[in-house]
Amino acid sequence: MSRYWSPIVKDLQPYVPGEQPKLNKLTKLNTNENPYGPSPKALAAMREVLGDGLRLYPDPNADSLRGCIAEYYQLDADQVFVGNGSDEVLAHVFHALFQHGKPLLFPDITYSFYPVYCKLYGIPCEAIPLDEDFAIQVADYTGINGGIIFPNPNAPTGRLLALADIRRLLEVNNETVVVIDEAYVDFGGESAVTLVNDYPNLLVIQTLSKSRSLAGLRVGLAVGHRELIEALERVKNSFNSYPLDRVALAGAEAAIRDEAYFRECCDRVIADREQLRSELNTRGFDVLPSAANFLFCEHRSEAAADIAAALRADGVIVRHFNQRRIDNFLRITVGTVEQNQLLLESLDRFFGA
Repeated sequence: MSRYWSPIVKDLQPYVPGEQPKLNKLTKLNTNENPYGPSPKALAAMREVLGDGLRLYPDPNADSLRGCIAEYYQLDADQVFVGNGSDEVLAHVFHALFQHGKPLLFPDITYSFYPVYCKLYGIPCEAIPLDEDFAIQVADYTGINGGIIFPNPNAPTGRLLALADIRRLLEVNNETVVVIDEAYVDFGGESAVTLVNDYPNLLVIQTLSKSRSLAGLRVGLAVGHRELIEALERVKNSFNSYPLDRVALAGAEAAIRDEAYFRECCDRVIADREQLRSELNTRGFDVLPSAANFLFCEHRSEAAADIAAALRADGVIVRHFNQRRIDNFLRITVGTVEQNQLLLESLDRFFGA
């Protein structure tokens, strides 16, 4: 700890992302990256802008990309906000929209960046326990709050909250902002974007990292009422008025417009997920229902830490959370058919099959 640090930094416990190991011949199933590459049209669009134009600043308002997203969701461009990955968008949301004098509500098992941002921005928070089946119960979110946020599907559980339940949540929370973080919604959920014109306090956040295979590009977005978007723009333009570069703008727009490729990849991941679920069941795992590109599972007799260590020794990396309630669970990203097979073969060696 440095004597030059501010009081805020001294108390921060930063978010720890999934490991990015630098190993050869690695089967990497720990960070929920899409196993299938980006749209060829997105790659071509990015190559086209790699030239002399990079000496110029990008469009600070990202008008073309915002217009593309608005067209996709049949909204107006001023209902769309874009940023450098959904984590940056989330940071602006915490700064701009949550009431700092009342607790922010989120599940006790969820994306671990939320409590980090609460600490960073001085927002009190309350972790609402998931039920015994690791599901969100809307009735638990009716108390006094300065905002509500959760992923849908939730992470790391993969469980989905139905759109009707989100509507019920919004009906009983109309004085503060409700944020639905839809990083994984394209793998089996129904987006709450369809509700933004009905509820002025609803903000939906998405990313191009998962379903559009652009985790390395860092593009996130938020969709909501114009007043919410204006608040985000005010914070963004007080922090970084050029969050997306020319390459990111071009690649993101092309990826969104390539609907056929997007649907094909999502369908492949969903099919692979269900096949992997079946295979894990036959090997003694209880697997939670998932609408994401990963599975959250617990073995009926073996410890998760032991399984993760054995897989790692075989060059297969999965995510083990050393956290109360889920310390015996593994989160396994759905890989290619070949990657999933390597995982299963490693499990068979561990179980002595």
